[in-house]
Amino acid sequence: MKQENRSTCPISTALEFVGDRWTLLVIRDLMFAGKRHFREFLQSEEAISSNVLADRLAALVQGGIVTKSGDPTHAQKAIYSLTEKGLELLPVLVAMSAWTQRHHPETRRPEAVQLVQGGPRMMKKLEGDLRRHHGIA
Repeated sequence: MKQENRSTCPISTALEFVGDRWTLLVIRDLMFAGKRHFREFLQSEEAISSNVLADRLAALVQGGIVTKSGDPTHAQKAIYSLTEKGLELLPVLVAMSAWTQRHHPETRRPEAVQLVQGGPRMMKKLEGDLRRHHGIA
């Protein structure tokens, strides 16, 4: 992750943190697929390579969007968790999903449609579930 942003534009700055396809897909998997371990991310249908995944996870940790901690069940595994900063990306991902479903209906998946149609109530429930799952106070 870069130390200095290229501009003071808020959109440009956001893109410095989450502006590539793989980073958003890792966040998606943390939020919607319950993935927490490196090998789980590798099993996503988009087939991210291990070196790209390692780079994106490191950048997310450095950016304060995700934390990395040791897995108490296995000394060589790490558990990735969303931070408050990461959780605040939930409405962004839901808005992207809504836009895509509206303009590319062939991408609709029942769980994505349900989340978008569920509105604020569904979003609040998911946020609470994610807080518990990722240990966010």
